[in-house]
Amino acid sequence: MAIKGRGTDRNPHNRFAPRISVVDLDAHVEPVAPNGGQPATTVRSENARSLISYNDSPDVAFERSINPYRGCEHGCIYCFARPTHAYLDLSPGLDFETQLLAKVNAPQLLREELGKRGYRCAPIVIGSNTDCYQPIEREYRLTRQLLEVLWEHRHPCGIITKSHTICDDLPLLAQMAKERLVKVFVTVTTLDDELKRRLEPRASSGRARINTIAQLSDAGIPVGVLAAPMIPALNDRELEASLREAKQAGARSASYILLRLPLEIDALFQNWLQQHYPLRAEHVMSLIRQSRGGKNYDAQFHSRMRGTGVFADLLEARFRRAVRSLFLDNGDTALRTDLFRVPSAQLGFEW
Repeated sequence: MAIKGRGTDRNPHNRFAPRISVVDLDAHVEPVAPNGGQPATTVRSENARSLISYNDSPDVAFERSINPYRGCEHGCIYCFARPTHAYLDLSPGLDFETQLLAKVNAPQLLREELGKRGYRCAPIVIGSNTDCYQPIEREYRLTRQLLEVLWEHRHPCGIITKSHTICDDLPLLAQMAKERLVKVFVTVTTLDDELKRRLEPRASSGRARINTIAQLSDAGIPVGVLAAPMIPALNDRELEASLREAKQAGARSASYILLRLPLEIDALFQNWLQQHYPLRAEHVMSLIRQSRGGKNYDAQFHSRMRGTGVFADLLEARFRRAVRSLFLDNGDTALRTDLFRVPSAQLGFEW
């Protein structure tokens, strides 16, 4: 049975587990949550050894990113970051949204890495893997502290989030925006409240995200909309409406991603489909396979974000037409790197 407020009720073994358990189908045992109630969220502090991640993927528009948290309480069933919990010897299922890690030394580590000899300034994206404004940000404030470090050294950054909590940092973001040091992408998956509750149980509502775009735009912060993921026969019909609402709220640019089902996400998502949309499940998976070369997922560069085939081509054509008609492809201003202030640690290495 689905667990209220959680994306999944499953906690499958991760792919690195040396041993697995097999359920005895003849023995009926009801799952018991902690204290007989809902599964509790736990947060552990960790001291990361490095912070800035680098990538050279042709499918990703940035080369550097920071993720202050591991795991995400939003519980989005489709989250492509779920398989990373396997590296912690935890499950990509329920563990991913209930057992979180906060990199408490992230602000200090960022200052150190910016001060390394030979460091070259380039935009850093915060929240590319897990949402940097998920609920625990209100307590830990790690994203806020990272922004303060970046602002102190006039370092450009991008932010990806689906949380209204980003509006807590509007004054600081507005300051950075005046120097062309920040841009934000707000993910709008659906404007259907019922689908949102099932798909992204602890994330902000679709309307709250549109309102977030409006508040960011009104504060002078460049903001774009990310329509993602587009799920065939579930939310793809909302593509144009989501882009239109975002544009009216002040979005300047747009992008989209077709649903991805790598590794453990495949089984988790299919179980979710059977729980919530059993009559539509096979149709959804059929369209996904049509867009992934007959498989549930294809990790090929240049196509993994958008897919291939008739459905994927039609979705892209619809997106491009909407972007043109709404003028969402104008105003994507480049961030400045020439204002970067070298931390004192780096200056000390020069002599």
